[in-house]
Amino acid sequence: MGSNFAAALAHLEQSGGRPEDFSVPFVEFLPITGAAVSTLGDVLGSETLSASDERAARLDELQFDLGEGPCWDALRSAHPVAAASLRVDGRKRWPAFVGALEGEDVNSLFAFPLLVGPLRLGAVDLYSREPTVLNADHEHRAAALAYVISRHVLRLALDDHAREEPLQQPLSRRVVHQATGVVLAQLEMSADDARLVIQGQAFAMGRAMTDVAEDIVAGRLRFTRQDDRIEVES
Repeated sequence: MGSNFAAALAHLEQSGGRPEDFSVPFVEFLPITGAAVSTLGDVLGSETLSASDERAARLDELQFDLGEGPCWDALRSAHPVAAASLRVDGRKRWPAFVGALEGEDVNSLFAFPLLVGPLRLGAVDLYSREPTVLNADHEHRAAALAYVISRHVLRLALDDHAREEPLQQPLSRRVVHQATGVVLAQLEMSADDARLVIQGQAFAMGRAMTDVAEDIVAGRLRFTRQDDRIEVES
């Protein structure tokens, strides 16, 4: 099972697959009934990209409509959220959401944030009909899948944005390369991820990537790690 998961994760990382299939590996490799992958919040808006079944999609829609639930908490905190017994653990935290689930065959809910650097893009919702607890290995797998999918979600958004609003001036490879090296050193990540952080920050701020890169090189904008999160300082 471990080698199968590693192979599936590598395939997902290399191919990206189709957005509608993003929920598939969660159901395949975790002890859950269903999963949904969604964008949330101000950066990309609220939309379900992938749902393994109708109930998973409905759980997302309810949280969108009510503005509360584990996916919102995961997004805001940038940390996983667990409600192993939804009606015990969740009633005080999400009264409207849990109230709307009366009659639904759902006992446990979990959410993992979709993050790229400081950008909070959305969340993965996992549900189980039976009372379920995710152990450390399950949490590691869910977080690893969410990590890879986060980058695919942002790349897809950047590709769409580039097609709709092409840049008016060519990117300066030198300043972007320099900024990539700065972010790489600040956050101790790969060059590809450092560049993606710069792209994502530019997208979220509505600025050209070269402008953001120039601020990074000049020290006007920097990224730092706070616990296991990445914050922006300017």
